[in-house]
Amino acid sequence: MIAAGLRGSMIPSDKSVHALQRFGLGARPGDLARVQRDPVGALQAEINRPRATLLSKPGLLSTSEAIKASDEFKVERRQRLAAEPRPGEDAAAMSAPSRRGKGMMERQQSALASSQEIYRDEVVARYEAAQKAECGFAERLVWFWSNHFAISAAKGARLRNTAGAFEREAIRPHVFGRFADMLLAVEQHPSMIMFLDNHISIGPNSAAGSRRGRGLNENLAREILELHTLGVNGGYTQADVLALAKIITGWTIGEKQDGSRGTFTFNPNRHEPGAHKVLTRSYAQAGVGQGQAVLADLARHPSTARFIATKLVRHFVADDPPADLVEHLAKTFEATDGNLAKVSRALIDAPAAWDAPATKLRSPQELLAAMLRATNTSLEGPQLVRLLMTLGHRPWSPGGPDGFPDTAAHWISPSGMRARLDVVSVVARRAEDNSDPAMLVGQILGPISSEETRSAIAAADSRAQGLAILFASPEFQRR
Repeated sequence: MIAAGLRGSMIPSDKSVHALQRFGLGARPGDLARVQRDPVGALQAEINRPRATLLSKPGLLSTSEAIKASDEFKVERRQRLAAEPRPGEDAAAMSAPSRRGKGMMERQQSALASSQEIYRDEVVARYEAAQKAECGFAERLVWFWSNHFAISAAKGARLRNTAGAFEREAIRPHVFGRFADMLLAVEQHPSMIMFLDNHISIGPNSAAGSRRGRGLNENLAREILELHTLGVNGGYTQADVLALAKIITGWTIGEKQDGSRGTFTFNPNRHEPGAHKVLTRSYAQAGVGQGQAVLADLARHPSTARFIATKLVRHFVADDPPADLVEHLAKTFEATDGNLAKVSRALIDAPAAWDAPATKLRSPQELLAAMLRATNTSLEGPQLVRLLMTLGHRPWSPGGPDGFPDTAAHWISPSGMRARLDVVSVVARRAEDNSDPAMLVGQILGPISSEETRSAIAAADSRAQGLAILFASPEFQRR
C-alpha cells in the first residue's frame, strides 16, 4: 500500500484536512473538528502570534556557547592525548602498548558523544515544537526557511553543535517579519559564515591580505546571489559574485577568549578597501555597512521576490508551481517590502492554494512529525535522529548549500520506499498501545479517507499493522 501512497492517486479535497496537512504538520485527534469551523482562520491565528515561532528550552545552547563547548571538547581531547604515556616511557606502557590506543579512542568517542548530545537536544526540541503546534503552519515555515538558508551539520563539530542554534537565532525570530532582516541575520550568523568559509576570506588588498598573500573565498557571496536571493537565473554575473565576495571580506567569527568568541565579528584588517559594483549599483560605504547595504538591495530585488514566491508555492502547493499563484505572491512580496507575514497571508488566502489536488509528497521529516502528532507519540533523541537518517532526511544535513530537494522525484525511489515502510512500522509498533487505527483514520483523515484504506485497517491483524496501513496510505503520504 505504501507504493500506492508514494505514486499518488486522486485524493478527495477537504479544506479542513488541507489546513492541517498541506499547510500544517498533520492532524492530532480533535484537530479536524476544531479547524473545520474556519480552516483559513486557524492558519491566520498562527501568523497573528509571531512570537510563537520562538523556541526556548532549558539546556539549549546559544551559538557562542555551542562553539565554546566544541572548542573545549577539542582542547580537552588534545590535553588528554598529550598526557598519555607513550610506549617506552614507562614499564606499564611498554607492557601494554594497546592500552594507550584504546584510551585515545575512548576519549575521542567521549568528545563526539558530547557533541552529538547537543545536536540531539536540538532535534528533540524541534520535534517537540512541531507536536505542540496548533496546526503547524508556523513550524512548517520555520523548516522551509531553514532549508532555504541551508547549512550542514555534517561539516565538523562546530556546525553540528550550532545547527539548532542557527535556526533558533537567525530563522525563527523573522518567519513573520521582514525578509531583509532574516537575510541579514542569516548571512552574519557564525554558522553560515563557517559553512561557506567566509571566515577564511581575506581581501587581497587589505592589510591582512597584503601581509599574508591570501585571497578571497567566493562561496558565501555566490550562494547569497544564487540560492538566498536572486536565484540562478536572477540576472547576476561572475563579476557580481567577485564584487560581493570583496564586500563581505572581514565578516568573520570572534575567536578571542572574551565576549566576542563565537559571535559575528567584523575585522577591518581583512576587508577589501574601495567601492565595488554589484548589479547596477556601486557601494562605497565604509566597513560592515557596505555588505549590509548590498543585502538590503538584494532583499528588495524583483528577482528575489519571484524566486522566493516560486519556492514557497512549490513547497506548499505543487512540485510544478502554478504560475498565477507564484505571480500573486511575488507581487505581494514586492508591494510589502518583503513582509513575510503578509506573504504568508497571501498564500493561504489564495483559492488556488487550496484547490490544487493533493499531489505533494510529504517530506520524510514532515511524515515523521505527522505520525507522532497523530498518535501523541514522543521519541528520544537517538531514535529520532536514527529514524530521520534512515529516511535520508537528517536535520540540518543536506548534501549541499541548496538544501534538501522539495519535490517528490527526489524522495521516490526503491530505497526511499523501503525506508518509509521501515519507519512507518517502527512508529506504528511504538504507538499501538495508545492508538486505535480504526478510530484514528476518521480523526486524522476524516472525509478524505478512502473505502480501501478503511477496509484494509479493519482487516488488519493487529493495531500496529492497522496503524502502518494508515500511515502508508495515499491520503496520509500526500498533502
